[in-house]
Amino acid sequence: MGQFVINPFAGHAMKFSHLIEINDPLNPLIDTLTREQLWRGLVMRAEQPMLFVEHLDDCQLSEQSMQSVTRELRYGKVIVRDIVSYLPQLQVRYQVPKQQDIGGSNLIMTIEEPEPEMLFVRFEYEDDAVELQPAAQAEQEFYDEFRRSAYQEADIDTVRVIRELAAEGRLG
Repeated sequence: MGQFVINPFAGHAMKFSHLIEINDPLNPLIDTLTREQLWRGLVMRAEQPMLFVEHLDDCQLSEQSMQSVTRELRYGKVIVRDIVSYLPQLQVRYQVPKQQDIGGSNLIMTIEEPEPEMLFVRFEYEDDAVELQPAAQAEQEFYDEFRRSAYQEADIDTVRVIRELAAEGRLG
Protein backbone atom coordinates (compact mmCIF):
# COMPACT_ATOMS: atom_id res chain seq x y z
CA MET A 1 0.00 0.00 0.00
CA GLY A 2 1.48 3.40 -1.03
CA GLN A 3 1.78 6.26 1.35
CA PHE A 4 0.02 9.55 0.61
CA VAL A 5 1.98 12.59 1.76
CA ILE A 6 0.65 16.14 1.64
CA ASN A 7 3.29 18.70 0.74
CA PRO A 8 3.02 21.46 3.36
CA PHE A 9 4.75 23.86 0.94
CA ALA A 10 2.19 23.99 -1.84
CA GLY A 11 3.22 25.61 -5.11
CA HIS A 12 1.35 28.83 -5.90
CA ALA A 13 1.23 30.48 -9.32
CA MET A 14 -0.94 33.44 -10.21
CA LYS A 15 -2.77 33.39 -13.54
CA PHE A 16 -4.98 36.29 -14.56
CA SER A 17 -6.60 37.29 -17.83
CA HIS A 18 -8.93 40.09 -18.90
CA LEU A 19 -10.19 41.69 -22.10
CA ILE A 20 -10.39 45.41 -22.98
CA GLU A 21 -12.64 46.56 -25.80
CA ILE A 22 -10.87 49.01 -28.12
CA ASN A 23 -13.55 49.96 -30.64
CA ASP A 24 -17.22 50.25 -29.73
CA PRO A 25 -19.34 50.84 -32.85
CA LEU A 26 -22.28 51.82 -30.60
CA ASN A 27 -20.33 54.65 -28.92
CA PRO A 28 -19.69 57.53 -31.38
CA LEU A 29 -17.69 59.39 -28.70
CA ILE A 30 -14.81 56.90 -28.89
CA ASP A 31 -12.45 57.35 -31.83
CA THR A 32 -12.03 54.10 -33.74
CA LEU A 33 -8.48 52.76 -33.83
CA THR A 34 -7.22 50.67 -36.73
CA ARG A 35 -5.48 47.37 -36.06
CA GLU A 36 -2.23 48.97 -37.30
CA GLN A 37 -2.55 51.90 -34.85
CA LEU A 38 -3.29 49.50 -31.99
CA TRP A 39 -0.33 47.31 -32.98
CA ARG A 40 2.04 50.30 -33.17
CA GLY A 41 0.80 51.42 -29.75
CA LEU A 42 1.48 48.01 -28.19
CA VAL A 43 4.99 47.97 -29.72
CA MET A 44 5.57 51.53 -28.51
CA ARG A 45 4.62 50.40 -24.97
CA ALA A 46 7.43 47.83 -25.20
CA GLU A 47 10.04 50.08 -26.82
CA GLN A 48 9.21 53.43 -25.15
CA PRO A 49 7.82 52.28 -21.79
CA MET A 50 8.45 55.62 -20.07
CA LEU A 51 5.43 56.99 -22.00
CA PHE A 52 3.29 54.34 -20.31
CA VAL A 53 4.81 53.51 -16.90
CA GLU A 54 4.70 56.30 -14.33
CA HIS A 55 7.33 55.07 -11.84
CA LEU A 56 9.91 53.90 -14.39
CA ASP A 57 13.20 55.81 -14.08
CA ASP A 58 15.04 54.45 -17.11
CA CYS A 59 14.84 51.87 -19.90
CA GLN A 60 17.75 50.61 -22.01
CA LEU A 61 17.01 48.53 -25.12
CA SER A 62 19.45 46.01 -26.56
CA GLU A 63 19.37 43.12 -29.02
CA GLN A 64 16.55 44.83 -30.92
CA SER A 65 15.09 43.08 -33.99
CA MET A 66 11.75 42.80 -35.80
CA GLN A 67 10.98 39.74 -33.64
CA SER A 68 12.08 40.91 -30.18
CA VAL A 69 13.87 43.37 -27.93
CA THR A 70 15.78 42.84 -24.69
CA ARG A 71 15.18 45.53 -22.08
CA GLU A 72 16.69 46.68 -18.80
CA LEU A 73 14.21 48.69 -16.72
CA ARG A 74 15.21 50.73 -13.68
CA TYR A 75 12.77 51.55 -10.89
CA GLY A 76 14.89 53.40 -8.32
CA LYS A 77 17.52 50.86 -7.24
CA VAL A 78 15.62 47.87 -8.67
CA ILE A 79 16.66 46.68 -12.13
CA VAL A 80 14.43 44.30 -14.08
CA ARG A 81 15.61 42.59 -17.26
CA ASP A 82 13.07 41.19 -19.68
CA ILE A 83 12.60 40.07 -23.27
CA VAL A 84 9.71 41.29 -25.39
CA SER A 85 8.85 39.25 -28.48
CA TYR A 86 6.42 40.07 -31.27
CA LEU A 87 3.99 38.20 -33.49
CA PRO A 88 3.31 41.11 -35.89
CA GLN A 89 -0.19 42.60 -35.83
CA LEU A 90 -1.25 39.96 -33.29
CA GLN A 91 0.72 39.56 -30.06
CA VAL A 92 3.31 41.14 -27.78
CA ARG A 93 4.84 38.78 -25.19
CA TYR A 94 6.82 40.02 -22.17
CA GLN A 95 9.02 37.40 -20.47
CA VAL A 96 10.71 38.26 -17.18
CA PRO A 97 13.16 35.50 -16.20
CA LYS A 98 13.74 34.85 -12.49
CA GLN A 99 16.37 37.34 -11.23
CA GLN A 100 17.60 38.48 -7.79
CA ASP A 101 14.44 38.86 -5.66
CA ILE A 102 12.07 38.76 -8.62
CA GLY A 103 10.25 35.60 -9.67
CA GLY A 104 9.75 34.79 -13.33
CA SER A 105 6.59 36.01 -15.04
CA ASN A 106 4.92 36.45 -18.40
CA LEU A 107 2.51 38.99 -19.85
CA ILE A 108 0.90 38.33 -23.21
CA MET A 109 -1.10 41.03 -25.02
CA THR A 110 -3.13 39.61 -27.90
CA ILE A 111 -5.18 41.62 -30.38
CA GLU A 112 -8.55 39.94 -31.00
CA GLU A 113 -10.89 40.93 -33.83
CA PRO A 114 -14.08 38.81 -33.73
CA GLU A 115 -15.64 41.04 -36.42
CA PRO A 116 -14.00 43.57 -38.78
CA GLU A 117 -12.87 46.69 -36.86
CA MET A 118 -14.24 45.28 -33.58
CA LEU A 119 -10.92 45.19 -31.74
CA PHE A 120 -10.08 43.92 -28.27
CA VAL A 121 -6.83 43.32 -26.42
CA ARG A 122 -6.57 40.27 -24.16
CA PHE A 123 -4.05 40.71 -21.35
CA GLU A 124 -2.80 37.43 -19.82
CA TYR A 125 -0.53 37.34 -16.77
CA GLU A 126 1.24 34.31 -15.35
CA ASP A 127 3.83 34.10 -12.58
CA ASP A 128 6.14 31.19 -11.85
CA ALA A 129 4.94 28.98 -9.02
CA VAL A 130 6.40 29.79 -5.63
CA GLU A 131 6.51 27.52 -2.61
CA LEU A 132 4.31 28.76 0.22
CA GLN A 133 3.69 27.53 3.71
CA PRO A 134 -0.03 26.92 4.36
CA ALA A 135 -0.20 29.93 6.71
CA ALA A 136 0.98 32.20 3.89
CA GLN A 137 -1.70 31.07 1.40
CA ALA A 138 -4.40 33.52 2.56
CA GLU A 139 -1.94 36.42 2.61
CA GLN A 140 -0.76 35.50 -0.91
CA GLU A 141 -4.36 35.36 -2.17
CA PHE A 142 -4.98 38.87 -0.80
CA TYR A 143 -1.76 40.11 -2.43
CA ASP A 144 -2.68 38.45 -5.76
CA GLU A 145 -6.10 40.12 -5.72
CA PHE A 146 -4.39 43.49 -5.21
CA ARG A 147 -2.00 42.73 -8.09
CA ARG A 148 -4.84 41.71 -10.41
CA SER A 149 -6.53 45.05 -9.72
CA ALA A 150 -3.28 46.97 -10.29
CA TYR A 151 -2.61 45.06 -13.54
CA GLN A 152 -6.11 45.84 -14.80
CA GLU A 153 -5.69 49.57 -14.01
CA ALA A 154 -2.28 49.61 -15.75
CA ASP A 155 -3.80 47.93 -18.83
CA ILE A 156 -6.66 50.45 -18.95
CA ASP A 157 -3.98 53.17 -18.75
CA THR A 158 -2.07 51.51 -21.61
CA VAL A 159 -5.15 51.72 -23.84
CA ARG A 160 -5.75 55.35 -22.76
CA VAL A 161 -2.16 56.31 -23.70
CA ILE A 162 -2.46 54.47 -27.05
CA ARG A 163 -5.65 56.47 -27.76
CA GLU A 164 -3.84 59.74 -26.89
CA LEU A 165 -0.90 58.83 -29.14
CA ALA A 166 -3.30 58.01 -31.99
CA ALA A 167 -5.15 61.32 -31.49
CA GLU A 168 -1.79 63.13 -31.67
CA GLY A 169 -1.04 61.36 -34.98
CA ARG A 170 1.94 59.45 -33.51
CA LEU A 171 0.72 55.99 -34.53
CA GLY A 172 0.41 56.63 -38.27
